[in-house]
Parts: sequence; C-alpha cells; structure tokens
Amino acid sequence: MNRVFTLEEARDVMPKVKAMTRPVFELAASLSEELEEAEERDDERRVDSLRQRLNALVSSWTEAVQDLGPEVKGLWLVDFDSGDGYWCWAYPEDDLGYWHSYEGGFGARVPLEEAHKVLRRG
Repeated sequence: MNRVFTLEEARDVMPKVKAMTRPVFELAASLSEELEEAEERDDERRVDSLRQRLNALVSSWTEAVQDLGPEVKGLWLVDFDSGDGYWCWAYPEDDLGYWHSYEGGFGARVPLEEAHKVLRRG
C-alpha cells in the first residue's frame, strides 16, 4: 500500500527529493550528451556502456525517491498520494505546486489553489 501524504508532509519531504534529483539530473544530462556523441560516431560499445550507466542512474534515483514514500511517475516526475489524487512535482520546479486526480495524470494537473476547489466539490 502506498503512503498517503498531507500537503504539509509532502512539502516536508520535498527538500530531500529536490536535493537528490538535481545532481542526478545534471549527471544524466551529461551522460546523454556523451551518448549522443557516441551515437554520431557509431561507437556501439560506448553507446551500450552509456545507456547502461543512464539506466542504472535513473533506476537508483527512482528507488531512492520511492524509499522516501512518494511515487515516481516518470523521468524527474514525483507524485505524493493525497488520498484524493496526487500532489505533483516535476524537476526543476521550485515547490510542490500542483495536484491531479488519480485518473487525470500529469496532463490534468492544476495549481494547488485550484485543487482545493476541485477537492471541495468532490
């Protein structure tokens, strides 16, 4: 069972999520550039090595974030179960500023101010 977070609890965890995401994102961006260059040179051995490193990096980030309680829903996309939907954050956003329903997903997220209106109607 997934952990349910109040908004305050989710915001308390956010500094840790952000702190672990930024350096991983930057390393992944660097590895992606190297991968692109290796692909242009048709260096298959290097391409394979870089892909493995990128996959391992993203997997370790995913696991580390999920160990804190939220769910990773995509690359650099973190959702905190609110019991009615998700408090939603995507790197490089500064704060946890969005919410979306369970069914809606990232494309249906709304600013928290609007989420409170939606939740009151629900």
